[in-house]
Amino acid sequence: QVQLVESGGGLVQPGGSLRLSCAASGSITDTNVMGWYRQAPGKERELVAGITRFGTTTYADSVKDRFTISRDNAKNMVYLQMNSLKPEDTAVYYCNARRVVSSWSRTDLGSWGQGTQVTVSS
Repeated sequence: QVQLVESGGGLVQPGGSLRLSCAASGSITDTNVMGWYRQAPGKERELVAGITRFGTTTYADSVKDRFTISRDNAKNMVYLQMNSLKPEDTAVYYCNARRVVSSWSRTDLGSWGQGTQVTVSS
C-alpha cells in the first residue's frame, strides 16, 4: 500500500486561499495517478481534481476556475491550490493514489490518506 499524508488544511474566510499538500511513499506505478477528493458531513465523497504522472488534469465543475492541482514527481508530492474559497468548499479533503484513472468517480481504487479539514466560514 502507498502511504499518503495530507497537510495544509485549516479555517479560512470566504474568498480566501489555502494550499494543500500530499506526501506519497510508494512505487512509481502505484502513484501514476493522483487525486484530491472531499467529503462533507452527510454527503458522498466526490472528486475535486486529478492529475496523471505526465500532467494531464481534470477538475470538478464546481472548482474548475478556482483550484489548481499540481505534482512534483521528484519529491513524490501533490498539491492543491485553492483560491476564492466558498462555504460550500467546507469538507475533509483526501489524497488518493492509483495505478490508472479508470473512472474518477470511483473511490474504491488505490490508497487514501487520513484527510485534512478545510473550513470556510465568516
